Amino acid sequence: MTRPYGVKGGRKRKHAEPKYDEEDQETQPKKAVVEVEHNKEEEQQQQTPEGDELSGIPITPSENNTNKPNVIFILEKASLEVAKVGKTYQLLNSDDHANFLRKNNKNPGDYRPDITHQSLLSILDSPLNKAGRLRSVYIRTEKGVLIEVKPFVRIPRTFKRFAGVMLELLQKLSISAVGKREKLLRTIKNPVTQYLPINSRKIGLSYSSEKLVDMDDYVSTVPSNMDLVFVVGAMAHGKIETDYTEDYVASL
Repeated sequence: MTRPYGVKGGRKRKHAEPKYDEEDQETQPKKAVVEVEHNKEEEQQQQTPEGDELSGIPITPSENNTNKPNVIFILEKASLEVAKVGKTYQLLNSDDHANFLRKNNKNPGDYRPDITHQSLLSILDSPLNKAGRLRSVYIRTEKGVLIEVKPFVRIPRTFKRFAGVMLELLQKLSISAVGKREKLLRTIKNPVTQYLPINSRKIGLSYSSEKLVDMDDYVSTVPSNMDLVFVVGAMAHGKIETDYTEDYVASL
């Protein structure tokens, strides 16, 4: 797998960081909301009650280099599954729900939503996104649910808060910006190919590929008017096999 406050007139006020009880695994997360900051210098970031909102700052593109292709990422086979554990619905993961998974004849090692979390952080924090070249990110879960992630949303840095966002998304089907109607994360209809540009090259990234390439050299061969679609496996084991991928490469 390959390889983000505002001060009002008068005295400065420190905003308290929402605290979470790491031991409270059975408490269902309250509604998670991802906030978009449109003017960093003029708008004051709202202080949110503990566990009530998840604030995020979009990555504002500094420059869109039209001489280079835009990029789309697809995370395939992501482990994002919700189940009722005790009295609450939770996003299943191998650390917190190993006993529950074994009782239901499931392998805890297959439930790794942290892989999707780290992948999203890497993509959204990347120089590609900061340069305005990231068009979109799509996630397809092991169960076949397709999710669209806007490139300017900031995913929570901690896994527990990320799990709360994914739990709400899979239950409510979308998450909107605070005070806005724009949907920053949403479930959409399959297949993913209907959202991809016609003039694009679909490239699967796989460690098992026999085609070893220097990624910079490989990308430099793509025409500037052709977008790049990178297909990445978001699972703990196995490899990606899709019917729309044109090439499979491994980076040197």
